[in-house]
Amino acid sequence: MRSAILVVIDGLRPDAIAAADAPTLRRIAAQGTSTMTARTVMPSMSLPCHTSLFYGVPPGRHGITSNMWHPMARPVPSVVDVVHQAGRKTAMFYNWEPLRDLAAPGSVDAAHMIREASLPGDASDQRLFAMAAEWMSGNPDFGLAFLYYGATDIVGHKHQWMSPEYLEAVRDADRHIESAVIPALPEDCLLVVTADHGGHEWTHGEECDEDMTIPLMLLGPGIPAGGKIEGPVNITDVAPTILKWLEIEKPPEWTGRALI
Repeated sequence: MRSAILVVIDGLRPDAIAAADAPTLRRIAAQGTSTMTARTVMPSMSLPCHTSLFYGVPPGRHGITSNMWHPMARPVPSVVDVVHQAGRKTAMFYNWEPLRDLAAPGSVDAAHMIREASLPGDASDQRLFAMAAEWMSGNPDFGLAFLYYGATDIVGHKHQWMSPEYLEAVRDADRHIESAVIPALPEDCLLVVTADHGGHEWTHGEECDEDMTIPLMLLGPGIPAGGKIEGPVNITDVAPTILKWLEIEKPPEWTGRALI
């Protein structure tokens, strides 16, 4: 039975993958299909961007325009909700608490949130990814697992995007994917690695290319090696792509398109 793993590296710029010591991310791009020119949404902030990623619609539809959640005036199901409603197991592993609202109550079979600062080398990230690997290995029939890495964004704000410290955080994310995610991949699994937004200098949230451009990598059986995703790609395309892989019909409200 097919499954999907979604890894979001907060604040990851595409050019950082080439600049950092990140062989796993580069290998995922080389062995799968990818684009380094996908676009996120405005405002290019974490919660609006994650909401568009999970709910398949732009901020003008879901209404989240800051890092403060509020109920939608016209509710839309998230990708976690849809996968759960299809009878498949779902899980979320994260250390930024606002992400808890990316799924409706009752839609998550396993949820782990560690309320600790996330910095390169922190034990909290290692524990979080280890818990994810243990859960996925113990539930080989799962539908969707979401893993979040936030140190890249924290370090970018503290030391500047593309600084040595920021690139070290990218390296740290790469190591966690290599040690925890790759070994736990089920046989018929789609691995999606992307970001919510980029960043410039010490911030993000603007409509400049540094903030708006994100990577998107797809790896799985039948996904062409070295392939390039053609045409405009938006962060709202991630959820429809996951459902397409899982052979689940996407909600009619979603505006994104499947990329496979």
